[in-house]
Amino acid sequence: MYILDMFNKKLKLPEPGDTLPGRAEAIPTAERHFVNDQPLKGPFPEGTETAVFGLGCFWGAERIFWKTPGVIVTAVGYAGGTTPNPTYQETCTGQTGHNEVVFVAFDPKVVGFEALVKLFFESHDPTQGMRQGNDMGTQYRSGIYVASAGQRDTAFAGKVAYQKALAAAGHRGTITTEIVDAPAFYYAEEAHQQYLAKNPNGYCGLGGTGVSCPIGLAAAV
Repeated sequence: MYILDMFNKKLKLPEPGDTLPGRAEAIPTAERHFVNDQPLKGPFPEGTETAVFGLGCFWGAERIFWKTPGVIVTAVGYAGGTTPNPTYQETCTGQTGHNEVVFVAFDPKVVGFEALVKLFFESHDPTQGMRQGNDMGTQYRSGIYVASAGQRDTAFAGKVAYQKALAAAGHRGTITTEIVDAPAFYYAEEAHQQYLAKNPNGYCGLGGTGVSCPIGLAAAV
């Protein structure tokens, strides 16, 4: 019974006041991107825009974005909870409220936010709730954490368009992606940054639905 209760607890966001206390200081992380040597925390070139996505285990999710032309830098971290400056171990307990996420800094002249939203939806199954594949827990939920009203509109348009595409393809699932204003982003530990570049045979549990997300998301709504 204890194990079942602990499992169920990890599939529900903690109640206010039940989260871990965290710490005032940021946890140490890498200074530069392991793949392209760009500074992980900037400064970024003028005109750079940023976005934050959660789509399951952040090891594989980050690789999807850093390989995309127009993306300047990526970093993995924690967002969407209440515990300040959490560790990986704390986040995995489900008692921080955080999601495993990828921070993306990109050149909108090369790749627009709409294209990133399309990539996001096609790279995981956004209908699985508090899990992604065999990875179960609140830290694996699907989420887009928007930095502007324009990003919010695009994200919602993408969600509606992809739900229609899933239904047309016979997928019965309902998209559970949370779309909220970007909360505080906490950089994960250095070992997790660009993990699959450092460990090419490392674990990646991501898998999409096989359904394409419509191009021109607003027009598809």
